Amino acid sequence: MTTAAIQQESEHPFLSGNFAPVHDEVTVTDLKVTGTIPGYLDGRYLRIGPNPLRAPDPRHYHWFLGDGMAHGIRLRDGAATWYRNRWVRSSSVARELGEQWAGGAHSAGFDFATNTNIIGHAGKTLALTEAGVRPYELTEELDTVGPTDFCGTLFGGYTAHPKHDPKTGELHAVSYNPLRGNLMSYTVTGVDGRVRRAVDIPLPAQTMMHDFTLTEKYVVIYDLPVILDLTTAVKHAPARAVARLLTRLATRHATPDFVLRAAMRGSERSTLPSTGMPYRWTPEHGARVGVMPREGSAADIRWFEVEPCYVFHALNGYDHTGPDGEQIVLDVVRHPSVFTTGDQLFTDSITLDRWTIDLGTGRVREQRLHDQAQEFPRVDERLVGREHRYGYTVGFAAGPGASPGGILRHDLREGSADRVDFGPGREPGEFVFVPSAPDAGENDGVVMGFVYDQAENRSDLVLLDGQTLAPVATVHIPVRVPHGFHGNWVPSGG
Repeated sequence: MTTAAIQQESEHPFLSGNFAPVHDEVTVTDLKVTGTIPGYLDGRYLRIGPNPLRAPDPRHYHWFLGDGMAHGIRLRDGAATWYRNRWVRSSSVARELGEQWAGGAHSAGFDFATNTNIIGHAGKTLALTEAGVRPYELTEELDTVGPTDFCGTLFGGYTAHPKHDPKTGELHAVSYNPLRGNLMSYTVTGVDGRVRRAVDIPLPAQTMMHDFTLTEKYVVIYDLPVILDLTTAVKHAPARAVARLLTRLATRHATPDFVLRAAMRGSERSTLPSTGMPYRWTPEHGARVGVMPREGSAADIRWFEVEPCYVFHALNGYDHTGPDGEQIVLDVVRHPSVFTTGDQLFTDSITLDRWTIDLGTGRVREQRLHDQAQEFPRVDERLVGREHRYGYTVGFAAGPGASPGGILRHDLREGSADRVDFGPGREPGEFVFVPSAPDAGENDGVVMGFVYDQAENRSDLVLLDGQTLAPVATVHIPVRVPHGFHGNWVPSGG
């Protein structure tokens, strides 16, 4: 890499500071702990994020496209027994490391080192990304088992944000694939790890659908104005005409399955180019929310218009009876626009909002809940699709590569928010709530997440009391955990 390229990398907001990748896989046992880890915690805290294996071209690098690296800490009997970080061994990562790729699940999606979410389901640890990418299964210790097609039942990719139904344990998902035209897919995966239900839903254009909301009765999808545009990923003018043609074909016509299968197999022999995100902000598309009964079809969807915006993440949603009849309440993190200013993802206009859909009148009421810049909302997972009182978000300062500054706990019943800061130069990531017992109260437990310390250039796993937000325990990690995307608490046997 040239001196100029190294300087560009050091200045790139998502290749510098704690967004910069780490270069080693480590295993640390018997970690030092300050405070007391509650005895009811028996499982793993897992988190995943982009961590490019090879130095990317900073002129074209986008944070969303880095090779995925999983991080985890095992908690048991009041101790932190290990920390591990491992790259997801996609075909390209395995080649780069000189290892044999595990192979398999060729029709489950495009091959990529998944980097967006990591969950436990049906006794397996799954690393996930959207846009037609196949899931990867990892071991308990985060080594790669290989890509998975959910026992032969998954075709063409999955989502980064499935939802566990707390009553049935089933996994609900809304997924899209750039080669399936304007079709998105709603699937339900059983506790046996097999897809038992799949519904294709046509849209006017192919939109980037990062998240959705599940209630007890409905599936809520967000058709918002971020549209597939392959020209945004092309840097050379002669190729843009071809990219425009491919965009029109991709958004209007689903690729035949045999062509899609060939493309998915072909992805195993190539490396995803770092040419930027192939989506653009298109406000003329409009913005709407679709409501489909859980056991319904595309013909049953009702659409409700909202003001143009984008929702990367929904906190939660639930069914409600209002003065005019049935309602759906959606709490979302609202971006007024995205993909308009290069690498800037976090602005001071990102807010926590509530959208109340009145199914009787057809109206949507949009309400501002909190106007501080924030992202990565989480709710007690036992209340997914049910009425919730508390939610947790990460507060950000505005600007390119903005550093996270604190954790916000929202009391949505009282309309208040409490903030926890971790001291100068200490930057938190997404925090998740873990109850003290299956039947404990909504905030009776701990919230946990990684916190980076600039001065020491390393990270901690910090546990806060869910009721008081006071520190409970800090697990000291001798290395740095880069800022990433999402993670979860996976109890032993989960």
